[in-house]
Amino acid sequence: MAIQVFVDSDACPVKDEAVRVATRYNLHITLVSNQGMRPIAGNNIKQIVVGAKFDEADDWIVEHASEGDIVITADIQLAARCLKKGCKALNHTGSLFTGQNIGSALAMRELNAHLRETGEIKGHNPVFSKKDRSQFLQSLDMLIQKST
Repeated sequence: MAIQVFVDSDACPVKDEAVRVATRYNLHITLVSNQGMRPIAGNNIKQIVVGAKFDEADDWIVEHASEGDIVITADIQLAARCLKKGCKALNHTGSLFTGQNIGSALAMRELNAHLRETGEIKGHNPVFSKKDRSQFLQSLDMLIQKST
């Protein structure tokens, strides 16, 4: 069976780009969200809106993704769960999560959460740039080429 692409869609700035690349390779892509999405037409596109329960979209993705599939997410914990299933995980800036880097990414996530809780740092994310978008497109394209 061909690989599929799953997108953790809530607050994902590269949904349209992921759809465009998946369509170019004739891959099925599923966008999963806790809230409504703007409809996107296409034979290869499925949009799933799950309930608002915490991690419900993540749970849906983990349940439906299979080994070799590509999951696009900024959620490091979801990426770790997908890697355990044999999926590939890519964030919206084009960085690939791997077995070698997921542990340090989880540790940094925990450290930053602690620092925000104690007031040591503010919870601002860096601005998503044109360079990030370009890097994502390049990374997704290369990942699909290697996977098919």
